[in-house]
Amino acid sequence: MVLRKAIGILGIIFPFILLFGSILFSSHIPFQSSISCYYHTLMRNIFEGVIWIFAIILVFYQYKGKDNLITTIAGICALGVALCPTHVSACATCTLPSYWNNISGDFHNVFASAFFILLSIISLFLFTKTNTNTPTEEKKKRNVVYKTCGIIMLTCIALIAIYWTMIENHYTWLDNINPVFWLESIALWAFGVSWITKGEMFLKDK
Repeated sequence: MVLRKAIGILGIIFPFILLFGSILFSSHIPFQSSISCYYHTLMRNIFEGVIWIFAIILVFYQYKGKDNLITTIAGICALGVALCPTHVSACATCTLPSYWNNISGDFHNVFASAFFILLSIISLFLFTKTNTNTPTEEKKKRNVVYKTCGIIMLTCIALIAIYWTMIENHYTWLDNINPVFWLESIALWAFGVSWITKGEMFLKDK
């Protein structure tokens, strides 16, 4: 329960840590094109550290067979996100050259997409399971939260894919508000809410 609450809270505050940390300690533009772009700023160590925490908790998270498998794979995907920096060209301000990270950036996108998809599966299909045929009213309410969070994460992933493949660089006003950053933040918030609910911070059985 403590691990569930910890990873959930971290997911919720992660975008705020990067944003306000960038405002306080960095001369770079506070809003980056995506969460991953903070790797290419002075917030790199914070970004890497939080992703590694996600990875370690998920890899060593122990519950039941299928749950363990999916959370372990999600943790491995988080490691991939940490070890493969995103494309430099996607970032508003960068400290690294771009010649070496085209392949790394492609792998990063694959790992990040898989990470969020697996988190969605966890919310939609694993967290909603019950050990009894008559779930409590609190469990029914928690299931609504899990399903809502899972759908939000999948929707954000789909919208990011649509933006990257069909919309990016076509509407300057939209590019200027960093839609990928906000969609990733919403997905992280949904992920966080799902996990703190699973940790019974809210809607705890009476």
